[in-house]
Amino acid sequence: MFSFGPQFTDHGVRFRLWAPLQRKVAITIDDSPATMMASEDGGWFTHLAERARHGTRYRFVLEDGQQVPDPASRYQPDDVHGPSEVVDGSRYVFTQHEWRGRPWNETVIYELHVGAFTEEGTLVAAVDRLDYLKDLGITAIQLMPINDFPGRRGWGYDGVLPYAPDSSYGRPEDLKGFIDAAHSRRMSVFLDVVYNHFGPQGNYLPSYAPLFNRDHKTPWGAAINYDGVNSEMVRRFVVENALYWLQEFRADGLRLDAVHAIKDDSDEHLLATIARAVKQATLGRHCHLIVENEDNSAALLERDAEGHPRLYTAQWNDDIHHVLHKAATGEAFGYYADYSCAPSAVARAVAQGFVFQGEEMPYRGEPRGEPSGNLPPTSFIAFIQNHDQVGNRAFGDRIHKIAPQSALLAIAGIYLLSPQIPMIFMGEEWKSKSDFPYFCDFDEELNAAVRKGRREELHRLPGFDEENADKLPDPTALSTFLKAKLDWQAASRGLHREHLELYRHLIALRRDHIIPRLSGVSSGGSFARSTEFIDIDWELDDGTRLCLVANLSAKTIPVKPPQFDRVIWRTHQPNDTMPPWYVCWAFRS
Repeated sequence: MFSFGPQFTDHGVRFRLWAPLQRKVAITIDDSPATMMASEDGGWFTHLAERARHGTRYRFVLEDGQQVPDPASRYQPDDVHGPSEVVDGSRYVFTQHEWRGRPWNETVIYELHVGAFTEEGTLVAAVDRLDYLKDLGITAIQLMPINDFPGRRGWGYDGVLPYAPDSSYGRPEDLKGFIDAAHSRRMSVFLDVVYNHFGPQGNYLPSYAPLFNRDHKTPWGAAINYDGVNSEMVRRFVVENALYWLQEFRADGLRLDAVHAIKDDSDEHLLATIARAVKQATLGRHCHLIVENEDNSAALLERDAEGHPRLYTAQWNDDIHHVLHKAATGEAFGYYADYSCAPSAVARAVAQGFVFQGEEMPYRGEPRGEPSGNLPPTSFIAFIQNHDQVGNRAFGDRIHKIAPQSALLAIAGIYLLSPQIPMIFMGEEWKSKSDFPYFCDFDEELNAAVRKGRREELHRLPGFDEENADKLPDPTALSTFLKAKLDWQAASRGLHREHLELYRHLIALRRDHIIPRLSGVSSGGSFARSTEFIDIDWELDDGTRLCLVANLSAKTIPVKPPQFDRVIWRTHQPNDTMPPWYVCWAFRS
């Protein structure tokens, strides 16, 4: 039983609120007059309501009369400022009782935003696209954050009620139905969770609980209190939230956002506590934990003697994105400035995960990363697009709008067949014309601040052009969100369909030739420090060597490509030179 949120008993529903900064708390149920809650040790307030049931709405009333939702609300029908609703989780009956998840080496991820994935923007509508994803070869779906955020639309990273699926996407039962339907098609579902900050609007927790520790700072202000006074209960609130999604909804894993911004000087860091709790709670299941980590801390990805993750399964590998993007587009603006697209830099990212493994970054002038060559390649998730890398561009434009087709084909072939775990961003596979700019929906005062801040920030981000500054999309406008919705009809037409078939073909090759040989790969590949072309070898589970040879440039290299007996895929037929954007994957005994 979870500590936070309503609890069903034989005598009704017990409501609980941890509010150590309050001397008294009341509760109002279905707009009835407020009733005082009983004070208990440790800052808890409780109330047993005999007539409460599934669908009952309630609010807590603080000493000053302010009414607040339950911080562990299971559903907010009227958004983050409205009443919370009691949800009886047992009412949904799962159908896939034998599902235990899929091994990590089989994973091909598809990242999607529920609101923009379909015209309806709901979980129910997304179920209708699951057969398409299965046919594409996807084995895992990663949902951008679905917990309740303020407003009618948003990326989800400004959430304030971490236990409640956002009502714009549907009810909790709809999320369970989506996960159940994915499992019936042998697809895993991962949820993106944010434990590094709360959003700027609708977060009432600081009114009654010590949520923040001002001794630590993050890009969003004071850090969440994971190591200060009364931090034990804050930690429990977050750890139980991770378990809630995995147990109550049967999700197959979590992607933890920006873990470098989780500040914690405790004896056991929160990240270790979460990993340990998840491992204990999901024994017998394939459950995978993913991190986004600007610090590139390889220690989080270490394996034990049997090759199993000690803490986290994998990390989003921004480095491989940056070098492939720079090679294909030539962009050197913003954070791409530190990343060389020289063959040796690209080879290091593809072979060993991190480009910088403790070395100093030339433009930032500071060291980054830790040695990662000892980690299996499946410790890294490779991509050429994701919500950040598209949405953090000035116009949210996708890579096919700025890279030539030959370059796009080459980098897609590299990352989809790499021993790293590939991740496709929704619509990438058919070169969707829909941009994916940042969008949100706060109150007007905060909207104005977002518009101003976004405009200032974009000067530092890729794709910004001073001449077109007046044409930048307004992140708070409904039209910006609507333009982000996928153009599904285009997927079946002309060049879009051809690109889709290419992705299907590459994923099928991965399924047949790469995945069966990944389970025993224990370390990164070896690469030649060539100044002309990429040359990498990996020793695979069956003793064969997987080879990648590539020319990621627009120039012909006067070198005859190596000859292989067992070619998996290549962009060009071999001749006496290595043509522009040449990629060849092959086996060598």
